[in-house]
Amino acid sequence: MYKYCCLNSISETGLKQFDGQYVKTEVLEEADILLVRSAKMHEISFGDHVKAIARVGAGVNNIPLEECAEKGIVVFNTPGANANAVKELVLAGLLLSARDIAGGIRWVYDNKGAENLPKLTEEKKKVFSGFEIMGKKIGVIGLGAIGVLVANAAASLGMEVYGYDPYLSVDTAWKLSRDVRHATNIEELYKECDYLTLHIPALESTKGIIDKTAFDKMKNNVILLNFSRDSLVNTEDLLAAIEEGKVLRYVTDFPVSKIAGRKQCIVLPHLGASTKEAESNCAKMAVCELREFLENGNIIHSVNFPDCSLGKKEEGTRITIIHRNIPNMIGQFTTILAEAQKNITVMANKSKQNYAYTMLDVEGAVEKEVVERLRKVKAVLKIRVL
Repeated sequence: MYKYCCLNSISETGLKQFDGQYVKTEVLEEADILLVRSAKMHEISFGDHVKAIARVGAGVNNIPLEECAEKGIVVFNTPGANANAVKELVLAGLLLSARDIAGGIRWVYDNKGAENLPKLTEEKKKVFSGFEIMGKKIGVIGLGAIGVLVANAAASLGMEVYGYDPYLSVDTAWKLSRDVRHATNIEELYKECDYLTLHIPALESTKGIIDKTAFDKMKNNVILLNFSRDSLVNTEDLLAAIEEGKVLRYVTDFPVSKIAGRKQCIVLPHLGASTKEAESNCAKMAVCELREFLENGNIIHSVNFPDCSLGKKEEGTRITIIHRNIPNMIGQFTTILAEAQKNITVMANKSKQNYAYTMLDVEGAVEKEVVERLRKVKAVLKIRVL
């Protein structure tokens, strides 16, 4: 029996994917697995009982990944599960930036009591005139699950689409419309595009990537959309670019006090994944990842350990070992099992930076003494026997 704890409200549609082996608990200290959305976890003390954490969404800035890795806690996220919801909001932001829809709505609301509203509207509507997006050039920076959907949608709307991603996967490349021009460097997007939209992760290497240097290379009156993370854009440099006329409008899903309320900034209250469908899809994926790990030992969509799978567990014993990525670990494991006269039928080992994961399917049962020998191997962080 496994116990799970939700640190935020999680879609019941997703939680229904748990079967009778799983029981919900409100006591974090009792839980084998945790499900989280936005709750800050850096101050949480994790006991040895915690085996995995699932972030019901994509970003994992609220989870102490290194601490979890050191404790052998596998952290999952749900890439692509909310991609369509974010794509649709990006398209809304694109249209809001081209036509002063928000300003027009505010004007109508402020003048709702005017007796001659129809006539007044005809006199004032030119103040809110905009331009069409068809034929305009848009640069999509980052062609992951969301970026590729945005690029394809923009192409279908008649825009000339430039895509840039130095780490473009084969799977994504297959999904990308042939109408999308794949740029070999980001400067090409800065030089050519009327619109730029960000779809890259928030990492130390991407912090403030859109700064004065980047703005100086962009076209005048460029429109910048940021539905990834606020940290990607240097706020002070953005404000300067707006004042200089380099940036016509900035559309973002991340409220920052310095830009909220500014005339040329359209700021949304982090609505990207806030749809019932997205929350349900993320929760379903998270539960499936947790179940696959707990029941079969397979890791799918982890952010702090390598993905690794041996398929469904069959007869015999499956041993999974989380350990540091150093030489001779596999040799030590196989030696211990050989000395115990245990036959390994299939084995997998994958590494990711400083950490590695080894899966061993063994014929028959494995005695506790053998498991303890494996556990005592230096650099082993956590071991499970299924």
